[in-house]
Amino acid sequence: MVRRNPRSARGLYQSLGLAVAMALAALSSPAWAQSLSLQQALAQALEHNPALRANDRELGMAQGERQQAGVIANPELSWSVEDTRSNSRITAVQVSQPIELGGKRGARVELAERGLDSAALQQEQARNNLRAQVVQAFHGALQAAMRLQLAEQTLTVSRRAVEVVEGQVQAGKISTLQAKRAQLQLDEVLIEQQRASSALLDAKRELQVSMGSAYDLQQLQLEGNVTSLPRLPLENDLLRRLPGATQMRLAEMQIQQQDASLAVQRSERIPNLTVSIGSQYSQVDRQRVNLLGLSMPLPLFDRNQGNVLAASYRADQARDLRNATEQRLRADVLQASSQWRVAQASIASFERQMLNNASAALDNTTRGFQLGKFGFIEVLDAQRSLIDIRTRYLQALADALDAWVRLARIYGDLSAG
Repeated sequence: MVRRNPRSARGLYQSLGLAVAMALAALSSPAWAQSLSLQQALAQALEHNPALRANDRELGMAQGERQQAGVIANPELSWSVEDTRSNSRITAVQVSQPIELGGKRGARVELAERGLDSAALQQEQARNNLRAQVVQAFHGALQAAMRLQLAEQTLTVSRRAVEVVEGQVQAGKISTLQAKRAQLQLDEVLIEQQRASSALLDAKRELQVSMGSAYDLQQLQLEGNVTSLPRLPLENDLLRRLPGATQMRLAEMQIQQQDASLAVQRSERIPNLTVSIGSQYSQVDRQRVNLLGLSMPLPLFDRNQGNVLAASYRADQARDLRNATEQRLRADVLQASSQWRVAQASIASFERQMLNNASAALDNTTRGFQLGKFGFIEVLDAQRSLIDIRTRYLQALADALDAWVRLARIYGDLSAG
């Protein structure tokens, strides 16, 4: 094995220390292919996502129910014969029209109107969820790409480090144990590179499912800055906007729906009136007489009291669920806002000093190793420290993204109002 120049080895380890900065620059530089932007992904998802299209059908269903609720009952035509003998039979023809009393039709229409409003809110919530899902998948893929790029850079440096150590082992400067440790570090980095590659493919696949579009995942490249997310409003502003959140408006609408359903059940307590008009012909008398009739059920036993009681409980339940929704959303907002602040503070700390300090520590340890002040185990520890800090940096980015997505599911467009 050819012996390596100590200055050359030091330069190799310095390159590992600069891995994070190089990756960040590469992700934001023009060299990063611009084949799919976040806005393009969102547009494709809104147009092609099959789950969203299926949810949109709910609005059409509600429109059909609204139309049917206002339809008047059909008349009924009846024909009857008394005595089938031809010289004595009596035939009658009647038309009966049910007339709804107690405001039944108006109550049904009101319930259907509330169902239509609820379907529109559910459609809005589905779009909010899809938008958040696409943002999470897109930025998750960018983070996975960053992880892979850093792993590949670390892998390159680790392979060269193994060559340097093996050269010094052959020169008799260090023991073979150091070479084994270097090889073990290389194996660990290789496993991380494979995991990062698989994670990137999975992230792209998740993005593809969200968009509802087919892509060559190996060739799909994303345009965006992995470290930038839109800033969140202040916590007090988020809480102030909570009553206007789609889930809260949907909970309020469900109260109105159940109240309208209760009104429908109460209207059913009043029986309907059936008006009949017709003609009867007698073969015996050779005469035709007109028929006029009124009929109405007597509400002696069934006054729809059970359905009214059940509907009243559902209305109370809807109010309880509305209160539960408000409490849950407030807790989610506070938790996500706190998670966002902690993650942003961690990201700032990593970018301001921790990544640079870890890189400098690796550089200094490498120089000491070249001068005989440290063993190679100290160099490996410095490498592991840099990898660990970089991993926690990526986790902080993931935590910030998760907090942003949780709030986007609640509020939709976080930049509005």
